[in-house]
This record gives sequence, structure tokens and C-alpha cells, in this order.
Amino acid sequence: MTNWKIWVGIGVLTFLFGFLALGNTVVASLAITIMLGTLFAIAGAAQLWAGFSGAAHDNRVFSLLWGLLSLMIGVSFIANPVEGTVSLTMVVTGFLLASGGIRLLMAWRMRESPLFWTLLLSGTVTVLLAGYIIGNFAAISLSLLGLLLGIELLVDGAGLIGFGLFLRNHRS
Repeated sequence: MTNWKIWVGIGVLTFLFGFLALGNTVVASLAITIMLGTLFAIAGAAQLWAGFSGAAHDNRVFSLLWGLLSLMIGVSFIANPVEGTVSLTMVVTGFLLASGGIRLLMAWRMRESPLFWTLLLSGTVTVLLAGYIIGNFAAISLSLLGLLLGIELLVDGAGLIGFGLFLRNHRS
């Protein structure tokens, strides 16, 4: 038996954090960059340790190079969070553009399917979103990650609240 109140409580907290992130998207974006930089630095240090300690065996050189690259990215993100945020926004925009383009290609290949319009709409909206970000990059780059995080937290919070209420109403 799961306590539904825990799920609702986590959902409410997640939802509130979403509002906080949306309240100051630049700070949320910088926090994401610093947290990601810390994770990169820890992963890079671990990879370097594996390379130097011999735990990487046959891939020692690759392990050392990958560890050094990860450590450098992490330190760069921590030392320069504004530049790191801009870099991450470029990466996210590239992923949006690629994802939308792939969906458009899939839609084209599925022209005879009833799912054609769904994929076509999805791909088109994603490519247009990436184009909007590229067109307004200077204004958007520092707040995009925080905006996406805030929206994600709101949606996740609502989903967790719904899940908790479902558990309350459907006890076995």
C-alpha cells in the first residue's frame, strides 16, 4: 500500500518549484548550468581516476581524454555560468531542430498513414520553436532553460498530484 498523501505532497512541492523557476527563469537557468557543471566535474574526475588507476584497462587513453574533457566542461560551466547557459541553450536548440526535422522526415515517409498529420504538426511546431529561439537568441538564451524547467516542474507536479489522488480513490 502506498500512502497517497506523500505523492500529493511531492506533487505540490514540485508544482511550487515550477512556479519559482518561472518566477525567475534566468536564475533557474544559471542554477541548472552550475548543477550540470558540478556533475560534469565529478564525472570527469571519476573518469580520470579510472584512467590513472588502471580501472579502464584497454581504454585508458580514451578514459583519460574523456575525463579531461568532462572535467574541463564542468569547471567551465561552474566558473562561467552565463557562458555555460548560452552554450546549453545552443545545444537544446540544436536538439529541437534535429528532433523536429526527423519528425518531418518520418511524416513524409508516412504520407499514407492517418498519423501523418500528427507527426507533420509535431515536427513543424518543433522546427518553428527552434527557429524562434534562433531568431531571438540574444533575448532568450539566458532564460530558456529556466523556462523549460519551470514548465516541466509544473507538468510533473500536476501529474504527481493526479497520481496521488488516483491512489486515494483506487485503494485495493
